[in-house]
Amino acid sequence: MTAEGYRALDDELKRLKTVERPAVVGAIAEARAHGDLSENAEYHAAKDRQGWIEGQIAEIEDKMARAQVIDVTKLSGKQVKFGATVTVIDEDTEEQSRYQIVGEHEADVKQGRVSITSPIARSMIGKESGDVVEVNTPGGVKAYEITKVEWV
Repeated sequence: MTAEGYRALDDELKRLKTVERPAVVGAIAEARAHGDLSENAEYHAAKDRQGWIEGQIAEIEDKMARAQVIDVTKLSGKQVKFGATVTVIDEDTEEQSRYQIVGEHEADVKQGRVSITSPIARSMIGKESGDVVEVNTPGGVKAYEITKVEWV
């Protein structure tokens, strides 16, 4: 996991504990004040939400406890590996794309962050600038030329 990914998890954990948890406790208390709990939809919805929040907190705490945080800025080299930011050109369309290879939970293609387990990342691992990689996509095999490997 990158340091940035770890910080994002930590921020989400703090938000769940300081904002979401107290809000749902308040909603449960308010629903209880309405009387009969067996037919109180607000109470059951709040209890379901509380269960989801507690599950999210436990899951994030587990991820953080097992995380191996890697400071990408201290990495270097010519080969693509975890944390690298790779610029590629689609050999069919000549379209240029830039991806950072990150852990599974911090992947976000819209932000150019792809999971290390994704087909494109797996095909690039160990390659260098100038290499061509083939990626099996739902639309068929696509070829990309790696033009740059950076450590940002």
